[in-house]
Amino acid sequence: MSQDLKNTKPQNETRKGTGFIKTQTTIIIVCITFVFGFISGVAFTIYKTDTRPAAAENDAHERDFQEMEKTLKGAVEKNSKTAESWTQLGNFYFDHNQFEKAIQAYVKSVELEPANSNVLTDLGVMYRRNKQPEKAVEAFNTAMKADPKHETSQYNKGIVLLHDLNDPTGAINAWENLLKTNPLATGPNGKSVDEMVSFTKNKLKN
Repeated sequence: MSQDLKNTKPQNETRKGTGFIKTQTTIIIVCITFVFGFISGVAFTIYKTDTRPAAAENDAHERDFQEMEKTLKGAVEKNSKTAESWTQLGNFYFDHNQFEKAIQAYVKSVELEPANSNVLTDLGVMYRRNKQPEKAVEAFNTAMKADPKHETSQYNKGIVLLHDLNDPTGAINAWENLLKTNPLATGPNGKSVDEMVSFTKNKLKN
């Protein structure tokens, strides 16, 4: 899957806010699958040896998850009319790949603060990961309507159009609009958006 940016997190991911390289400039984060090859004999012994520590670690992570979820849900119950509390809950689910729960929280946040482009962009990312690309594009469009120069939503829209909706022309248009905002815009892999536009145009010709 191609990379996308998050918008509401801190900047290495693009989020807290909810921006371009993380949520105020964050690009839809790309899902990378690591395949570990185990060779018979020694590898099997290692697997057996590490089973219990790994299980204990997983239990600890699960407890941490449940405690933080409980804390954030409690904050939402006390401040249900505050967009920020819903955003924080959405960010938590975003980070733990709980797509549907993140969508529900972000939708609540947007209902309270409709013009928050960062949250709208992260909502779009969650829609994409939840295999709802049309809704993702809709969220990005709403983010750009609120802030026509919002870079992350422009970048992410192009990613979804190209890779999920098979619309290279639409992707080119989205990225060219981004270049009007920031001629030096780059993706999370370091490739310039200008290069991405040129590459996509060349593929259309061939």
